[in-house]
Amino acid sequence: MQLGLIGLGKMGGNMRERIRRAGHTVVGYDRNPDLADVSSLKDLVDALEAPRVVWVMVPAGGPTQSTIDELAELLEPGDVVVDGGNSRWTDDEKHAEELGKKGIGFVDCGVSGGVWGLQNGYALMYGGAEADVAKVQPIFDALKPEGEYGSVHAGKVGAGHFAKMVHNGIEYAMMQAYAEGWELLEAVDSVTDVREVFRSWKEGTVIRSWLLDLAVDALDKDEHLEGLRGFAQDSGEGRWTVEAAIDNAVPLPAITASLFARFASRQEDSPQMKMIAALRNEFGGHAVEKK
Repeated sequence: MQLGLIGLGKMGGNMRERIRRAGHTVVGYDRNPDLADVSSLKDLVDALEAPRVVWVMVPAGGPTQSTIDELAELLEPGDVVVDGGNSRWTDDEKHAEELGKKGIGFVDCGVSGGVWGLQNGYALMYGGAEADVAKVQPIFDALKPEGEYGSVHAGKVGAGHFAKMVHNGIEYAMMQAYAEGWELLEAVDSVTDVREVFRSWKEGTVIRSWLLDLAVDALDKDEHLEGLRGFAQDSGEGRWTVEAAIDNAVPLPAITASLFARFASRQEDSPQMKMIAALRNEFGGHAVEKK
């Protein structure tokens, strides 16, 4: 099968390689000419036989919108566009409607696997019409991990990115739990080897996971994480998960708290804690620390 792939960064470049290893032809385009197979989106479209499948792997928002706008003018009825970036599910509905007016199909696909995807495969969650998904299926099969699981047609357009969004929300909460447990273990004198405690959990415990394995790998590189600053960025998907929970009246206390913890990590000197310290001093005479 032939595939056009737009965006050849860390994820897209490895995805191109994995698809090629499965025996498919990939024509890749990237703004960096050193990574690209062709020099323009038009060249990419011209290199593919109809009906074409073009996979967009660029940042969400404006870059994805502009790419889809350009493809809408280049593709033909019967072709399919796949958005494999981290777009918001509501954007998917808009893109499907825009492309549908020209007879072009649209599939949204949440992709998980990061830098390990080339070796281990990518977990895929996709949404769209059965006929459009069928045109992309050989590529999904090439990208997914070996075995029975790791790929799902989650539902209608938008379902793929919605499922990936919830996946990332769960990931936030799981990472926060590991981080809090690690900090507590580091805080007590009685535990003398926190790294080995984490390593012991890799087998036989109910909290073993790939995230735990990665935590141990990080501690092997820097046992007390002394080389890192306590700052964590958040992707849009964590915020979107909380917003969707509010819209649907679904309580997500753990995921919401983990998102807010990342906000707290960016404060060198918490304004909220200043007020709490001041109040404790006012009502109870508790000591405060001066700058």
